[in-house]
Amino acid sequence: MAFIDAALVMVSGIGCAAGYHIATAGTLGKADVYAAASVLVAINFVLLTVVQHGYRLKNITNLPRTFRLTLTTWTGLFGALLAIAFTMKVSEEFSRGTTISFYLVGLIVLLAWKMTAARWTAHALRTGAFANGRAIMIAEFGLASSSNAVDDLGQHGYRLVRVMEIPPRDLASPLLLSQLAPRFEELIAFAREQRIEHVFLLMNWSRQHAIDSILDALKILPIPVHLVPDPNAARFLRYPLVSTGNTFTAELRRAPLSWKERALKRMLDLVGASLALFVFAPVMLVTAMLIKLSSKGPVFFRQTRHGFGGRAFKIFKFRTMRVLEDGPTIRQAQKNDPRVTPIGKWLRKTSIDELPQLFNVLKGDMSLVGPRPHAAAHNDEYEQIIGNYAFRHHVKPGITGWAQVNGYRGETRTLDLMQKRVEYDLWYINNWSVRLDLQILARTLIVAFGRPSGTAY
Repeated sequence: MAFIDAALVMVSGIGCAAGYHIATAGTLGKADVYAAASVLVAINFVLLTVVQHGYRLKNITNLPRTFRLTLTTWTGLFGALLAIAFTMKVSEEFSRGTTISFYLVGLIVLLAWKMTAARWTAHALRTGAFANGRAIMIAEFGLASSSNAVDDLGQHGYRLVRVMEIPPRDLASPLLLSQLAPRFEELIAFAREQRIEHVFLLMNWSRQHAIDSILDALKILPIPVHLVPDPNAARFLRYPLVSTGNTFTAELRRAPLSWKERALKRMLDLVGASLALFVFAPVMLVTAMLIKLSSKGPVFFRQTRHGFGGRAFKIFKFRTMRVLEDGPTIRQAQKNDPRVTPIGKWLRKTSIDELPQLFNVLKGDMSLVGPRPHAAAHNDEYEQIIGNYAFRHHVKPGITGWAQVNGYRGETRTLDLMQKRVEYDLWYINNWSVRLDLQILARTLIVAFGRPSGTAY
């Protein structure tokens, strides 16, 4: 990867210099100067990527991280080298056209190569192409077949040549070493003969005596021993690991967004809502006229919803029904609901009825992206029967959300559907980022306008 990165950078630099000078002056120009500069850029780019662990397998396959790393490293490197060239008064040696084209072409070529490398590496990992590290596993009986650990190890460079399973009753015995001494002796001999490089332990982490005993039995082998998370621990270790002093904790539930994150999200909301109002103003005006002409009643429908911290606010929507329910009992819209007006049915299918919520975003009651706010009556009901439901109020509610772009939009006929929607909402809260918000907004346009939901009645 490093060699190809360097080669692509040098080819891009020399190629841009030669192409630009031939196109503008009809000559190659200072080819030796540009070749030397390209080598310098290539060496520094590779070194900076190495320092940031950009060539590790797990980072190569993490395409978003790879793109960010490449963009920031490439841009920062160019900025630093240009500053040095200016300080040393050698910047006049390089034409602006060549420098700009080198930056753009080099970046595009590197990103295209990183995308190709990520896909190829991910495929190679899935097929076990990098499984060259010979390893053995000592596992509690039944865990090796039910855990994903064996497949995971095979996909990340380890080749399990043997699995030794131990029954739970033996692991619980205080005489584990004496009872299984022949098996451990045979395993040690096998490890020496086969030049084993790693040992993995897969058992319940509560079996401290068994783990200590196995470590004692294997102390003669000069190879690392790894403790694989058991199914219970693995469930929690999927959460972000946070440094808390001298130890690490799994952040099972993140705190509400920090003031910097809230400011960033608010900026996105203000810019996005203002732009959306400008774009959709004609649509909203025509919609208001159609509602007024097709049925009696107001253009807008206002209903009590709960927002950040559970605070109540009035949500704005285009009226799509003949009723204006906002009390302790509210019935969800269903298929062929007689309360829905003819124009209202189309508005709900296309989500145009949600556009007035842009005013809620500008007021600060809502965000462009977040958990969808439910009617107050439904909110109170679900808080009683779904354990983590109230956690949805740790962020502002949104016009669209992670649950909606994953198919959980419209009527929730069963409790299971609502629980699934809440599950997606909680995932969004725990994994929030500006990139995720932009991704959800892009997918919303496809879901709402490209292929309207079959459950939005």
